[in-house]
Parts: sequence; C-alpha cells; structure tokens
Amino acid sequence: MINILDVLGKEMLFFDGGMGTLIQKSGLDTSVLPERWNVKRPDVIQQIHLDYLMSGTNILTANTFGANVLKYSEDELEEIIKSAVFNAKKAIEMCNQDKLHFVALDIGPLGKLLKPLGTFDFEDAVSVFAKTVVLGQKYGADLILIETMNDLYETKAAVLAAKENSTLPVFVTNAYDKNGKLMTGATPEAVCATLEGLKVDAIGMNCSFGPQDMIPILEKLIKVSSTPIIVNPNAGLPVFKDGKTSYDIDKTQFGEYMERIANSGASVVGGCCGTTPEYIKEITKRLTGFVPKPVTKKNLSVISSYTHTVNFGKQCVIIGERINPTGKKVFKEALRNNDIDYILKVGLGQEEEGAHVLDVNVGLPEIDEADMLSKVVFSLQSVTDLPLQIDTSDAVAMERAMRLYNGKPMVNSVNGKKECMEAIFPLIKKYGGLVVALTLDESGIPDNPEGRCEIARKIVETAKEYGIESKDIIVDPLAMTISTDHNAAKVTLDSLERITKMGINTSLGVSNISFGLPAREIINSTFFAMALTKGLSGAIINPHSAEMMKVYKSYCALSGFDENYSEYIDFSKRITVSSSLDKNANSIQTGNEEGLKGAIIKGLKESAYNLSKEVLKTMSPLDVINTQIVPALDAVGKGFEEKTVFLPQLLISAESAKSAFDAIKEKMSELGNTQTKKCPVVIATVKGDIHDIGKNIVKALLENYGFDVSDLGKDVEPMDIIEEAKKKKALIIGLSALMTTTVPAMEETVKLAKKLLPGVKIMVGGAVLTKEYADRMGADMYCKDAMEAVRYAEDINSQI
Repeated sequence: MINILDVLGKEMLFFDGGMGTLIQKSGLDTSVLPERWNVKRPDVIQQIHLDYLMSGTNILTANTFGANVLKYSEDELEEIIKSAVFNAKKAIEMCNQDKLHFVALDIGPLGKLLKPLGTFDFEDAVSVFAKTVVLGQKYGADLILIETMNDLYETKAAVLAAKENSTLPVFVTNAYDKNGKLMTGATPEAVCATLEGLKVDAIGMNCSFGPQDMIPILEKLIKVSSTPIIVNPNAGLPVFKDGKTSYDIDKTQFGEYMERIANSGASVVGGCCGTTPEYIKEITKRLTGFVPKPVTKKNLSVISSYTHTVNFGKQCVIIGERINPTGKKVFKEALRNNDIDYILKVGLGQEEEGAHVLDVNVGLPEIDEADMLSKVVFSLQSVTDLPLQIDTSDAVAMERAMRLYNGKPMVNSVNGKKECMEAIFPLIKKYGGLVVALTLDESGIPDNPEGRCEIARKIVETAKEYGIESKDIIVDPLAMTISTDHNAAKVTLDSLERITKMGINTSLGVSNISFGLPAREIINSTFFAMALTKGLSGAIINPHSAEMMKVYKSYCALSGFDENYSEYIDFSKRITVSSSLDKNANSIQTGNEEGLKGAIIKGLKESAYNLSKEVLKTMSPLDVINTQIVPALDAVGKGFEEKTVFLPQLLISAESAKSAFDAIKEKMSELGNTQTKKCPVVIATVKGDIHDIGKNIVKALLENYGFDVSDLGKDVEPMDIIEEAKKKKALIIGLSALMTTTVPAMEETVKLAKKLLPGVKIMVGGAVLTKEYADRMGADMYCKDAMEAVRYAEDINSQI
C-alpha cells in the first residue's frame, strides 16, 4: 500500500470538509456526542464520507475529532475509533474509484488549558492523546491529523503522543486568530519552528475563519517552512438568518480563494466548518492535476518560545548568562531553598536589559538537578516569553527539560566525545532544538584552531547520522582564559572565524576570557567586539553589563542591523558613556523592584503574596486592592487588548493577583471582616458543547476582579442556567460556545433568559461567534476576548 508521504508534495492532495454540521442535518441531537454515531448510525457517517469521496476528496477525516478518554470510557473509545476508521474505509470501498485514498485519524483539542495556564498536566495530556493514537493505528488509519489546536503546548503534547505511540505520518493544523497568532500567543513562525523540530510531516491551519483571512498566515508560513503546508478554512464566518446558521462565502468564492492558496504554495487543501461536498468539489474541479510548488529547504537556525522565534546567523544573539550558580552565593542559596521567585527575577532582569535568550543552568551537587531544571524552565516560561537555553551536562535532566519546554529550545551542550554525542543527539532528533557543540573530545581541548575546527567537523558529521542538520548545530570554539595562556584569545578568534567560514553558526561564553584577571569588564568588552567582527552568532554575556551592551549596541548600529538606529538611541537615553546599567555589573541582578504591582504584572506569585502581607502592615485591605492589585490587573489587561501581552502572561498575572488576594483574605479574617464581592455572575458553556477553555479564562479574570462567579461547567441545559441565575440573583449571565453545531443551544438559552429573567444582562463569546451573530440572537454583549467580558461586567457593576 502506498504511504501518503510518497505523494505528499508531488501531487495536490484534498482533505474533506465539515462533518459536524452534516451529521446534525441528518438528525443528530445536540445533546449526543457526534462520535457516537460511528456506532449508532454508521450508515449516515459512511454516506457523508462517500459524498466527499465523490466530490474528489482523497484524504477522509475519520469522525474522531473529540474521541478521547476524557469523554468516553476506554471500552467505548475503542469501539468508536474502530467503527470510525471502518466507516471511512467502507466508504472508500463503496466509492470504487481508481485513485489513492487515505484515512486520517482525527485528533482535536481536549478542551482544557494545560499548566501553568490551567490545571491539566502536560504528561496527562500526552497520555490522553496516546490512547486515541494507539487505537487509530490498531484499526488501520493511514495518518494522524492533529487539528484545530490553538495552544502550542497542547499541540506538542499531541505530537509527542503520535510519535511515541505510532509509526503513522503526522499532519498538524492549528487554529489562528485574526491577528495571525494562536490563542496562547504563538506566531506562525514559532509554530513552524516547534513542529519541524518535532519532525511533523505537514503543517498548516484550519478553522477560525475563511480562506481569504488565511492567506496572510500562509504567506508567513511559506517563508519559513521546509515542510508541506495544509490549508483547511471555514466557509467564511457564520451568519444567523431565519433561525438557521449559514456561512458568508459560497462554494464558488471558496474555490477561487483555494485556487489562489494552492498557487501560493499549499500542498494539501480542504475545508472545515461550513464546507460541504459541494465546496470540496469546487476545489477539486479547479485543482485536479495541479502540481504543487516544490517545498524548499529554508535552512534556518532558529529557536522559539511559545510566542516567537529567534534566528541565528545574522545579528548576534544575546544569551543572558545570569541564571547560573557559578560564583554566585545568593543564587546557590536560592537553589538550595527552592526560591524559584528569586530565579525568575534574575531572568526578568536580563530580559529588561535586552537579552534575546536566557541560559538556564541550575547545576549544584547537593540538589536534584533534573527536578530543579524542569521546575525552573517551566516557571520561567510562565513569566517570560524569551526562548531558553537549557544548560546541563546531565542527559536525564536535559531530556526532562526539553520534553516539557514549550517551543523549540536551545541546548548547551554536546561535545566531540563519542559517549556524549550518543547521549545527546537522540534527544535533539526527538524533541528538536539547536545544540551548542563544544570543541573538545577525549583528547581534551586543542590548543590550535586546526584541532578545534576538526572537532567541529566531526560533531557536524556525526550529527548528520542522526538526521540532525548543520543548521541546528551552534559551535562554541571555547574562550579560554588569557591569564594562563597569552595566546588563548587568538586561538579562539581564529577558530571562530574558520568555523564561520565553514557555514556553521557559533557561540561563546565571552567572559571566560578574563577569568583570574582584575577589571574583567575591560577585557570582556574588547574581546566581545573582536569576536563580533569574526562573525559570532551568539554571545553568552551579562546583559546588565554596561560595557558589554555598549559594544553590542554600537556594533549593531555600525553594521546595519539597527535600522534607523532606534535601539542604539533608546539605549543611549538610559546610559552615558561613563555610567553603568547597574551600580555593580558583577552584583546579583534581579530586575527592577516595583513592589506589589510589579510582582503581579510580572506573574511572581510568591512575591505577590509576601509583598501583599508587607503592604498590609501600613495600608488597609481595600486600599491595597484599589491602589495596587486592580491597577496591576488593568495594566496587564490593557496590554492584552493592545496585543502587547499574550494570554499566558494575562493568566499568570491573574494567578499572582489571586496570591495577593489570599494575603488580604487572611488579614481581613484577622480583623473579623469579609471581602465585599461585586455582583453575582453565572457562566456556562452551552448545551452540547464540551469545550470550556474560553469560559475558564473568563472565570479566572472575573474572580480576580472581585466578582462572585458561579461556574456551571460545560454542556449545560438552558433551564439549569436560568435556575442558577435565579438562585444567585445574578445580574449577568455569560455563555460560551466553540462549535457551530451548538450555537442554536446558545440562542435558545438567550431567548429563555430574556423571557424569564428580563433584568439580567447576557454576554456571549466563543470562536464561532461574531457581534452581528450575537446581536441577532438577542445577547446584550458580544465579548471578543476575556478582558472585554471583564470590562462589560465592571460597567454593569458600576450601575448598581
């Protein structure tokens, strides 16, 4: 049998379109989970598949989008997946066409936020996905489609489950918003870097909106992707008319856009919500026989956080060196005492001073390095969106940190020793990442450029045997101290220049050059300038050092990397030629201390609690809330609305505010007082909809703004919502829906609430909604995001 990878990128492939709406039109009640119809009504499912096949589809998506053990028992899950794959295979048999057809096991999101944003553990998510994957391969799926993912972290969990539990090709499509990012902030470039690192076979986008709005995202992906691209849009935006849901792009318009998308470089196309066999037929009619554009290798040396990428090979990347216990007594104590907030402050301080990447080294003999490294990496990613360099010689610690890292990390390091390469390269191959390669081997560190370059070549060639390209190797030619070898700097710089000419990127721990000498900053900064002229790609330095940053900012300005000299001018405003970014560049830098407000904005939960207790010694609880906590939340909320702050930062700040509130509650309890809550709010995901991420985000923010929130969960009957609102004497009802098939249930709830609770305001939100849609169903407020829900609730509360 032909593997889909044999034809991927060589001929145009066509996915099918929407499934849920078609099942509903066939009589599915919104209270019934659609995957159950694989067993109860296989005739309906087979007919839908057959209709898509007759329209020209050659990749059928099995009806398994929500099939997982969170919704079904393991026995029922197996029966569902077995039947789903069988139904698709049966339709192919019934079709009797002489062409290639494939069945994709469809895996959608779990409907839960992963830690630290939510309560669901990353490894638990991997385990849930894995159970579905195993059954998909067992019953004959040809590939795995992971789709509609709006969180990069959950996407990674699903990919790991697929890779670790099957041999099937893995395709991934993410759901972007109108700003071209995932819900949790990832750009297309960050998604691409992460998924290519994980060796996904095809990447792309689906759902959210129509094909015209996917074109800008597609253009960004094409610039960076070395992997075939999939585009499966909705039939535009949903429109509610005459009691029915339709979409604003017809099949002809859809076909025209999809032809343009194929000509732009997509290799696989299809549809999502609102598309039918007629829509797919319009695509195949235009594109049958079309040969997709060849996928070109981009050869980008790139790492990413959960939001953005950092590229090596042009402007030198600044890697902050301060998260490292070497020579730092206070930092060592923080590690021994599990003082994570201190370490987070060290990281945030370096970000404020211009670091692009943070090196993370927690190696201390008396602690569990693997446990601490994982904890610090996880915690850092909750407060900063800078990419991290995982710095350890312990392969176990390295793997644990790489596995839970959200994005594509940088790893420090591998070297030319056979044992070391055998331990580290399999990790790079599995999880993806750039790896720093030290020019030493079993014979030690060569004292000449030729020897170091030879080790670099050996490492690069060995990496190829593991499928690791040279673009993912960053060679460190090792800066040795000149205090013991007057020729050390020359050897390092000559090695650096030669390795750069080999087409390989480089990095250096710059300050090593001056070890054992006085006035080290003078030597370090001069050596740094010399290294930059030799083509240094990445510098591990202290970004608090005024001398080092003077060199870097001026070099970038002189070399044409700083357009209009904006970075240099901004830097010059903060520093004079003789001053320093810090009173003592060698002291412990932990970022600007801004009190309780700053701790909440930065997401420092422990600090927020402790600072709240401190300010309560001189301020009343109400004053702390009004002058510290609420202004901090407002500042983060404003940043979120202006797209300068992303959802993870918003939620972590909310958690920090919650810690501050905990201290206030304790103080009020001591005083015999209770906190006055704002007006009651009832929130729920409507009947038939099992997704509650958006609702949970709204709940978290409303609670932190002091509202009395009653959360009824997901798949809630309209009358249950009404009864709870009556019981709580709620002034606001908040309703959420993600699925187009459950919008009628939202409308039913709105109309019932308007009839039975005429004074209660109703706010609605969800990916499938628009303001026009919300207005037509009679809602009082359409909230495009969680902060808009908070603003509306605040407005209603102010009118009491």
